[in-house]
Amino acid sequence: MRSREPLPITDALRRELYFFSLYRVFEAALLALVLFSPFGFLAGEPRLPALARGVSFLYLFAALLLFQWARRGQGLRWQVLLGTGIDIVAATLATHALPEAAAGIALMLLFNVGSAALLLPLRFGLGGALLAGGALTAEYVWTQLGDAAQPRPFAEVLMFSVSFLSIAMLTYLLGRQMRDSHALAERRGAELADLAAVNELIIRRMHAGVLLVDGEGHVQLANEAAAALLGDVGGRSIDLLAPEVARRLRQWRGDGKAPDVPLRLGTDQVEVLPRFAGLLGNSDIALVFLDDASQVSRRAESLTLATLGRFSASLAHEIRNPLAAINYAAQLLEESPKIADGDRRLLQIVHQQCQRTNDIVESVLGLARRERATPEQLDLNAFCRRFVTDFRDTMPEGTGNVSAAGADLSLPGMFDSRHLYQVMTVLVQNALNHGRQPGQAALVTVHPHREGANPVIDVIDRGPGIPEGVAAQLFRPFYTTSEHGTGLGLYIARELCHANDARLDYIARGAGTGSCFRITFPAMNALLRH
Repeated sequence: MRSREPLPITDALRRELYFFSLYRVFEAALLALVLFSPFGFLAGEPRLPALARGVSFLYLFAALLLFQWARRGQGLRWQVLLGTGIDIVAATLATHALPEAAAGIALMLLFNVGSAALLLPLRFGLGGALLAGGALTAEYVWTQLGDAAQPRPFAEVLMFSVSFLSIAMLTYLLGRQMRDSHALAERRGAELADLAAVNELIIRRMHAGVLLVDGEGHVQLANEAAAALLGDVGGRSIDLLAPEVARRLRQWRGDGKAPDVPLRLGTDQVEVLPRFAGLLGNSDIALVFLDDASQVSRRAESLTLATLGRFSASLAHEIRNPLAAINYAAQLLEESPKIADGDRRLLQIVHQQCQRTNDIVESVLGLARRERATPEQLDLNAFCRRFVTDFRDTMPEGTGNVSAAGADLSLPGMFDSRHLYQVMTVLVQNALNHGRQPGQAALVTVHPHREGANPVIDVIDRGPGIPEGVAAQLFRPFYTTSEHGTGLGLYIARELCHANDARLDYIARGAGTGSCFRITFPAMNALLRH
């Protein structure tokens, strides 16, 4: 249940002024009732009946006007000052007209003076009390100078005057304490509201899902992460949303323990570890935290990638020396006159592959050192035809068929040629390994073309396609569906594309219609603007 928020101090004062004005109406109505009803004898014999009736009528009229003003809630100080002045004048005239009711009228005026001091600063409150005492004294002198006999002693007037000052001082102190308490409550309320907003924001933006589950198993609240995992959860049963989480919650409520084994939730089958906590000591309401267990895996992947980066950089550096020796030996053999033409072609292939391997080593070293790529303008049609020709020369027989599609027109694109060669090799090799129908040879097409303002290269196979669950994990490091794969080929290919301001995506083609990996190059006009 939400606690009632404290009223702002101005609203509290307006509320007090409203009741003060309502009390004034009650005073005026009581005076008029006594004078204009058969119960007039209760106030004693009037000294001046016409004055008494006129004062009661005018005072009631003024009290009603002040009450309407108070309901509008404007000009608080002026309302109090004017109303207190009217109260003092009406009480003085009524006292003179009704001498036998003077004590009662003074007592009622005592409350008016105290209420005014409650709502006004100290100088105004004490001023009102002095004015009330002075008015009673003036009425006493007025009566003494007249012909009528004085029905009360002067000591009574002095005691009421002292009472006015005392009640004004007391109610002012009470009012100041009230205002200080309201100000403190406002500050504390604002601080609590800010803390509640911060807590709500933190919980809503937490990467871990948070559920508030009541004793009957209904989800009362859920943050953004939990809603992303389970969908619309408001008021629904945890048994329907996540049966395994509900089972563990019941087990935790029974013995205070729950399994530490992660489970998969949602359509994306995200791996989470449920944890439970009680909200209140004697309450059945429980907090369910759905921690993303994959974060631990990602941290492990990051550490492994960092270690692998250092290892690959060291390994690439060691490969360069024997690779240079092989390349040099192939060059010496090419210069021998005894080498047949067929063998010379094989030496050329050895030389080309040594150069290609050296380029790969340089790319791995650059990726490990986070070096920037050096994009150059390429004719993508010519590059793809040249790549397909070179790749065919190194393909084992029976592997499949790789062909280049596209027009003979020039298709310019910006990319580091060494990086592009490596990316294309990964994509084509994956298509040959996985993009084939059972019992058939792989058919791979390299198709450069333009997609809107961007040049693209599609690597298309005719295989069974990639399941949706697997496609979401394709570019994650170390993710592979092959027993002999490392899961780094597509990850490195995408990193090389990012280094060249390009993008590598998987394009779904439908079940049984093959797969397509697309390299999207930056638009030439965007590069010119940059």
